[in-house]
Amino acid sequence: MDGWKKDRIGAALRGENPMVIARMKSGFAVIGDYQFLPGYCVLLACPEAGSLNELSAEDRKQYLFDMTLIGDAIMAVMKPTRLNYSTLMNDFHSLHTHIHPRYDWEPEKYKKGPVFLYPHEEKFSKEAEYSEETHGEIRNKLRAELEKLMKERY
Repeated sequence: MDGWKKDRIGAALRGENPMVIARMKSGFAVIGDYQFLPGYCVLLACPEAGSLNELSAEDRKQYLFDMTLIGDAIMAVMKPTRLNYSTLMNDFHSLHTHIHPRYDWEPEKYKKGPVFLYPHEEKFSKEAEYSEETHGEIRNKLRAELEKLMKERY
């Protein structure tokens, strides 16, 4: 059922990754598996790279531009206070960037730090797990906005 998670980029190329929002010039925009901060997305580089530093100057520019296009879509659809961009590659050793919207309603103790300070059980709760029923409308709105932005800015 979740076999696509073992090869997210390959599954996206085959049309089997259900989290894909849009194909971009530098990779795939996907909605996060867990939506503890609604609108959380990830940019998966395609073709795969071990780091941003492995990309040519032009490919770096495109990747960073695409990353911010996803951020623009999140800002337009979700209306967060701000965005956090994180390119960590600690568990998944292929270039990808997390794009977390940040909201005024977040608990004070987490507002000023990185999202990774949230307790594991909160970030990965059953309630936060992506479901088409609960989060599908968000994904569809993000897709529409991102497609509009790509037409305007590519």
